[in-house]
Amino acid sequence: MKQTPIWKLLLKLSPPVMLALLIQSVYNIVDSYFVAKYSAEGLTALSIIFPVQLLMTAVATGTGTGINILVSRMDGADAAGPQNDIIKSGFFLGIVNFVVFAAIGLPVLNAYCRFSSDQPMVQAGGMRYGAIIFLFSLGMFVEASCTKILQARGNMVLPMCAQILGALLNIVLDPLLIFGKFGFPVMGIRGAAIATVIGQWSTMAVVLISLLRHGPLNGRIRVKSCVLIYKTGLPAIIMQSLYTLYMVGLNLILKQFTEDAVTVLGLYYKLQTFFFIPLMGLQQVILPVMSFNYGAGDHRRVKDTLKCSVAASVIVMTLGCGIFMAVPGELLSIFSGKKEILEIGCTALRIISLSFIPAAFVIMLTVYFQGVNMGKASISITILRQIILLVPLAWIFHFKGLSYVWLTFPVTELIALVFCVCLYTGKRPEDARKEKTAAGTYDCSAVSDL
Repeated sequence: MKQTPIWKLLLKLSPPVMLALLIQSVYNIVDSYFVAKYSAEGLTALSIIFPVQLLMTAVATGTGTGINILVSRMDGADAAGPQNDIIKSGFFLGIVNFVVFAAIGLPVLNAYCRFSSDQPMVQAGGMRYGAIIFLFSLGMFVEASCTKILQARGNMVLPMCAQILGALLNIVLDPLLIFGKFGFPVMGIRGAAIATVIGQWSTMAVVLISLLRHGPLNGRIRVKSCVLIYKTGLPAIIMQSLYTLYMVGLNLILKQFTEDAVTVLGLYYKLQTFFFIPLMGLQQVILPVMSFNYGAGDHRRVKDTLKCSVAASVIVMTLGCGIFMAVPGELLSIFSGKKEILEIGCTALRIISLSFIPAAFVIMLTVYFQGVNMGKASISITILRQIILLVPLAWIFHFKGLSYVWLTFPVTELIALVFCVCLYTGKRPEDARKEKTAAGTYDCSAVSDL
């Protein structure tokens, strides 16, 4: 963390994380592929449940990010700190997250599905899939906490292997449970949900066993530690949670044209993961690297990390934009051959892909602000993109027609990029560090008092 050249460090740490995320994204992609073969209504049902899954993932990974940042900062500052308390409290929060989502999600699931679609078969499919996801989401929440703890200690390979195991199980079980092969009953969309949670629980088992093998969780569960974890991970939670809000909003706007447009939006988010995965992997890698060097007071390495990550992101997103422009029909036909979906989707993918390159800058700068303890700046960027701009712009554009709605994405990212540049040039992270330390929100001694 201190001496290895940044490029070498990122090349060493990033591939396992990127591969793990890519494998993890297979859950939704494989589900969509096989469910689409089963029924068109099932594919739309997955599209309306997808925002709910994003919200659950946001809280799970955001909580884990809080643990990751705290441990990395204390390591960088050479502060012993109550790391065991942080780790045990974070593990406990994974269980708490599950209980809260199950208790709230199950009672409102019916109303949400009816609100999101006017088709009874789509509503029924969404309820079947969502109920299983809520009931058995403990595996996902606990796995997220354990994975972030391992990554904070520099173990990137084991979480990757665990994700591969879970994804392989999901891939194998999907056709067996959905279509009822080799003696299994035909479960349809329920089978897809069951395959998903089995994969999640398998991943959890691997990372949890590894965590416990390196020693029992000797710390104590403290309220202050839990609050600090949520507070530190709040930008990540908000950043990802707002995806749910704006996707629900966009679905409602698109539904006014046709539910095929809702399906296209869901398919876009599954396809774009192949290009956003490298960015998400870089996010997870550069966050502890920046946090460590920020804690050590080495602001030059923090800036170098940002430059390298932005350069890599722009390269990847340029490639993604080119592919979406060139072969949108071929990408969509993986999931559906319906004429209306292909016509709407080709236009959508080409227009939305214009947002990829500015998004590369925005995403990396958002993580940079989080890593240098400028959480308010990180949150403000996210709120600007997902709340202030995206849905309101889509609503304004929808009066001109469906094709204009897709312009929401590039316009939003361009405005967000200008805002990011203003924040970046307006305040140095070392100044923010001094302010935060003076306020007691960063100083490691405040952590050790928990």
